[in-house]
Amino acid sequence: MSGSRTNDTGRQFHLPAWLPAYLQAAPLTIILGGFLLLPLLMIAIVSFWDYDFARMYPDFVTFNYSETLGSWITWKTYLNTLKFAAIVWAITLFIGFWVAYFLAFHVRSTAMQMVLFLVCTVPFLTSNIIRMISWIPVLGRNGLINTALVNTGITTEPVEWLLYSDFAVVLAMVHLYTLFMVVPIFNTLMRIDKTLVEAAHDAGATTWQVLTNVIVPLAKPGMAIGTIFVVTLVMADFSTVQVMSGGQSASVALMMKNQMSLLQYPAAAANAMVLLVLVLLLVAAILRVVDIRKEL
Repeated sequence: MSGSRTNDTGRQFHLPAWLPAYLQAAPLTIILGGFLLLPLLMIAIVSFWDYDFARMYPDFVTFNYSETLGSWITWKTYLNTLKFAAIVWAITLFIGFWVAYFLAFHVRSTAMQMVLFLVCTVPFLTSNIIRMISWIPVLGRNGLINTALVNTGITTEPVEWLLYSDFAVVLAMVHLYTLFMVVPIFNTLMRIDKTLVEAAHDAGATTWQVLTNVIVPLAKPGMAIGTIFVVTLVMADFSTVQVMSGGQSASVALMMKNQMSLLQYPAAAANAMVLLVLVLLLVAAILRVVDIRKEL
């Protein structure tokens, strides 16, 4: 909608119809450009620079990408990262759906729903590092679980693979990121019209049929949003892999962290761009399967 102004001579002039919309969008455009697009552009530029043990050199070389994509060790690291993402996603999706389903359909009181939901968020009042490290005295060789197993006679010696293993990494990540799956699924389930469930029961559908044919299809947008959260967080996590695996496992984010500690910033930037493209492809695949626009 165009506006009009009166100048000193008393004549009216009209603002262009497109100007108000552009002015309204300008603050968000500046913020996204300054804090998202500009840093990504800088990383993309640095990924083509040359470097040595002491400094970077502005240049246009492609060996950072050729070393990243041509190394079998790098491919194994990417596959290991995808393995962590897939396992953590499957476990968090299972736990998150049933927790959200219980809160949405089995807790009748809205106040109690909010209380239980807030209880789920209590661990987030502490740091991720503290919550991750808290598993060490539980899973360690002389930890609570091994002590209980040995004292009850279930095992004759401590179980070694509980800590500093892929199992410990997955367990810590599930603990850290399950809530990111619970929240969007719970939000989606709360929007489901309960009369649809009652109508399905009245039509003779069993509880399982109602779950698989009514609730799960309507919950897919929330599952998709939770999947995007969990997968991106897992693929960007390096501290959990480093601490809980005891340095015996690797991920792309940990590899980039090690490269930056060695001042290999262009190589780390190239890995960052490859990882970004991989994550965007995963997100695009999810968006092709599920339309999440109505949830945003």
